Amino acid sequence: MSTTIDIQGTCDPRFEQVRHAFAENFAERGEVGAAVSVAHEGQLVVDLWAGYADAARIRAWQPDTLVNVFSTTKGIIALCAHMLVDRGQLDLDAPVARYWPEFAQAGKDTIPVRYLLSHQAGMAGARQKLTAQDLYNWQTVTAALASQEPWWEPGTQHGYHAITYGYLVGELITRITGLTPGAFLRQELTEPLGLDFHIGVSEEFDPRIAELIPPPPLPAGTQDPLAALAGKPKSMAASALANPAVSAQLANTADWRAAEIPAANGHGTARGLARVYGALAHDCVLDGKQLLSQKTLAQAIEQQCVGKDAVLKLDMSWALGFILSGSGRIYGPNPNAFGHSGYGGSFGCADTQTRLGIGYTMNFMSRDVAGDKRGIALIKAAHASL
Repeated sequence: MSTTIDIQGTCDPRFEQVRHAFAENFAERGEVGAAVSVAHEGQLVVDLWAGYADAARIRAWQPDTLVNVFSTTKGIIALCAHMLVDRGQLDLDAPVARYWPEFAQAGKDTIPVRYLLSHQAGMAGARQKLTAQDLYNWQTVTAALASQEPWWEPGTQHGYHAITYGYLVGELITRITGLTPGAFLRQELTEPLGLDFHIGVSEEFDPRIAELIPPPPLPAGTQDPLAALAGKPKSMAASALANPAVSAQLANTADWRAAEIPAANGHGTARGLARVYGALAHDCVLDGKQLLSQKTLAQAIEQQCVGKDAVLKLDMSWALGFILSGSGRIYGPNPNAFGHSGYGGSFGCADTQTRLGIGYTMNFMSRDVAGDKRGIALIKAAHASL
């Protein structure tokens, strides 16, 4: 059923198709509150928002509304790691144990850094039973990961490190810089560049944060795809996807927001994502700051593995911390476009061929693991505008 939505913001006339697709998301695809931004050749050409920041549809979405973007966070923490690579402080082919000696336990002494970034390390989930409260204690999780055996021989396959990715890559950042991942992000990007993306937010941010709205209940007899994957409690998939279970309800709590969970609890705006990915698509320069050298970016987005994911059971194409558009063209027609998407539908992506960066955030969550229709429509519209 169609409805009229008041879309706020700016849109270059060349990209009017993006505005149209954004409006259609509200009229036809159940959108409640959302924002989309597009950067082209280093300039923000689309910056739109609309709808409501709460389930009750009382609080209007604002230009600075923040939302938890779940795994879209992974792309940002990957960028932080590659900044250290660029500075010569992190070697992708060095063993993780060079920087984190305790990680050498249980036969993990030779696992290279690149396996962490490309989900090949066999550390897809913690073998130790974890609670939500454990996620808020950095040392509890990193100690558990350091002591355990991999789920598979590292490098022989890839499987989505849904939550563990952030602790694994984040601990490298901490060991090298002495800063938590959230603090490194603030020091290097958020504060100097006014980048509205955060890992770990205090209560002062609460008025700006959108309430996540879980998907509606499934019809009787239908199983959620993620629940189906995690159905066997002691399985690797359950360890990766449900130890502990992560949900909209959990993400709406103050404890979740305040913690640093660099795989899943980044809070940002579509504009912040588009600025980052727009810079990566356009010489890696953001407001005069060189984020990465072209050489470092090239190796960051080089394909590391492709094929059936051992956890998600989907065909995936992984670079070093970024998902590649691949044969499914999930980020546009260029198979080498790259980015990261999050549970529920958010994403950030870049295409160095077209010099296009896109960010999308929303609060009404989709169940579609393989690709949210709202995001697909926005990506298609952005590329069709060129």
